[in-house]
Amino acid sequence: MVNKNKIIIPVLAIILVLAVGFSLKLLDFGKDKDSSILTGDDIEIIRSDDEYEFDVSDDDSMRETVLYFKDKQGLLVPVMRRIPWEEGIAKLALRNMIDTPELRESLSRIGLYPIIPAGTKILGMAIDPDTGLCKVDFSREVLNVESKEDEENLIDGVVYTLTEFPTIREVQFLVEGKTVPTFTHGTATSGTFKRGNINLTGNIIESGSKVVVYYKGENYEENFEYYVPVTIPTLAPVPNMYTALELLFDGPPSELELTSDIPEGVTFHGVDVSNGTAYVDISFDTDYPSDIDVVLNGMVRNIGLTLSQFEDIQEVELLIDGKTLEDAGLDVYINDTIPTFANEY
Repeated sequence: MVNKNKIIIPVLAIILVLAVGFSLKLLDFGKDKDSSILTGDDIEIIRSDDEYEFDVSDDDSMRETVLYFKDKQGLLVPVMRRIPWEEGIAKLALRNMIDTPELRESLSRIGLYPIIPAGTKILGMAIDPDTGLCKVDFSREVLNVESKEDEENLIDGVVYTLTEFPTIREVQFLVEGKTVPTFTHGTATSGTFKRGNINLTGNIIESGSKVVVYYKGENYEENFEYYVPVTIPTLAPVPNMYTALELLFDGPPSELELTSDIPEGVTFHGVDVSNGTAYVDISFDTDYPSDIDVVLNGMVRNIGLTLSQFEDIQEVELLIDGKTLEDAGLDVYINDTIPTFANEY
């Protein structure tokens, strides 16, 4: 006869093991669910990965992130750098902009400098997912800037870096947990800041508009070039591509030590857009240079960066005297895609 107790005991043991495992699974699920709901001054509620396809490098643990530094003229320069992917990625981005000997040495190769004073700590960050307001709490060292220009670059650089994240639309500065009416050199900081007027040259024109034109800076010692966005007021009632490209081809403002990829002797005639492609008509006053492929690719990149401020432009195609490059007798490869990043390092 089979002993029923011998059967019941193993069955009970199996049921107990399954029950314990199921309970632990429920606990783990609850823990994961709770960990995504963050509160307090240190919260980081960037859920951008749900709404936006980030560019991730070949190493999945690194994220391509645009940070802002300054050059020798005090102009802000965007640089794509790869930083470790983690939950507090926006806070980490700012930490990678704080002045340290290591960062200075790294940036010296491209002729740039940090904009957040040495010793500054990011004490907390809170992002409202509904309004896009990001409150950043800095330690008092953030006030240790040397000039009014450095103070403006600090504020603009932080705002531009954070608003590269699509969930952040404006920034409020706190120092040691409190708002301060002004920073060291008089910049009013009690309100919020949005991106706009980066590297503004000239005065805003009433009833006019403004465009951003990309010119080039250079670190001659290291033979490294970089693109600089410059905001230029115009008389045009609304920003437009023709005005932006006209300013690019005319060359940088005389007060700035900048250049461009547009060579002398090249004239801009017009721009038309069709199906996401900007057709830019130019002419050469002299014979084509021997390195025409290099010249044209540089021009397309410079034009593409300048046109990136206008929605729905995905590619740039050059026309020479109204003809395609092929019809103009040129057999060259052109990377016509609008660049994702102005500078990579």
